[in-house]
Amino acid sequence: MTTNTPNRWLIAAAGVLMQIALGAVYAWSVFRIPLTKTYGWTVPEVTSAFELAILVLGFAAFAGGLWMRRVGPRTVALSASILYGAGTMLAGISHTLPMLYLTYGVIGGAGIGLAYIVPVATLLRWFPDHRGMITGVAVAGFGAGALITAPIAQYLIDSSGVNATFLILGAAYFVIVASCAFFMIVPPEGYAPPGYRASLASAHIAPAQDLTLRQALGSWQWYGLWMTLFLNSMAGIAIISQASPMAQEVSHVSAATAAAMVGIISIGNGCGRLFWAWLSDAIGRKTVFLTMFGVEALVFLLLSQTSDFSMLALLLCIILLCYGGGFGTMPAFAADYFGSRDIGSIYGLMLTAWGFAGVAGPALIAHFRQATGEYHGVLRIMAFIALASGTVPLLLRKPSPQEPALRSVQHEARG
Repeated sequence: MTTNTPNRWLIAAAGVLMQIALGAVYAWSVFRIPLTKTYGWTVPEVTSAFELAILVLGFAAFAGGLWMRRVGPRTVALSASILYGAGTMLAGISHTLPMLYLTYGVIGGAGIGLAYIVPVATLLRWFPDHRGMITGVAVAGFGAGALITAPIAQYLIDSSGVNATFLILGAAYFVIVASCAFFMIVPPEGYAPPGYRASLASAHIAPAQDLTLRQALGSWQWYGLWMTLFLNSMAGIAIISQASPMAQEVSHVSAATAAAMVGIISIGNGCGRLFWAWLSDAIGRKTVFLTMFGVEALVFLLLSQTSDFSMLALLLCIILLCYGGGFGTMPAFAADYFGSRDIGSIYGLMLTAWGFAGVAGPALIAHFRQATGEYHGVLRIMAFIALASGTVPLLLRKPSPQEPALRSVQHEARG
């Protein structure tokens, strides 16, 4: 590393802090009951604001990945800070459902998505020697965001009301994301950390040929990775959307205790992004996803049988450990298959799986909860879905030179 090259660990630290602010969206279940009581909205109506934010997030991440190629990560992140902060603050003065959906769901969700892809794509280029580990680091803050936000939001709601809480948090999100944006830069052309070339014997971090987005979309593997991310995300985000009310209903704890639990179980989300991503460098991305789906199936089944609060919290934490592991591992999985040059757009488009999961998972659990009056039945359904999901990563393999996408790369190189 030359004296003019920034410290890549400082860039990583800024990326984590940015993701902590973005991950506050996972504390949404704390707002669910106060919003229903304040405005008389139903649970599915309030849940839809969160679902919409995650849906928009997925498409905005793709747009952010494409935009980064033209203007760089800093501009994208600064623009995102304005949208995220403004969307959250405007939610505080939204007294109708359409306005809540527009402000928090569309504007705020767009800001989260634009910002989310920035540290992921940027750090993959700074750390080609530790793809799994650094993507885990890059998104660990997102998973842990609710740990900080949930109890703060509950305190603000109790002391100042739900509307003022949105205003205060929105201002804080803007300041944090905008400040971290200034650290987001790409490495110089041809950058490689000291000793990287000597480490390429590891099959899990060996570089793939760099494919464009169009070439990646020409391979079936891209769609297999998309489906893997969708299924893993759907399981975890269903729990995130209902964690607080589920604890209050199943274990009969107070709203404050349930809010504290939301923060505590988010540790699993953050730790999972680090743990599974680190492990994937050693045992491979496919093995990690197969393991996570198996664990999720067992835990959902156990959840359907318990009402003890401590056991409930532990099991929810394990689900979020696997949920976070998907986001920690998938960027490196995609870079293994398609290279890191255009990973912002390739993985950015893949994040639409997260968006669709953000609708499917919460809608599934909210619908069955409303229809049956309890959570246990839908948890058994989720156990079956998780078990069946393991067939998707089982079929995945790295693109071979004979496949159309890589033949296209070779043809362009010869040209």
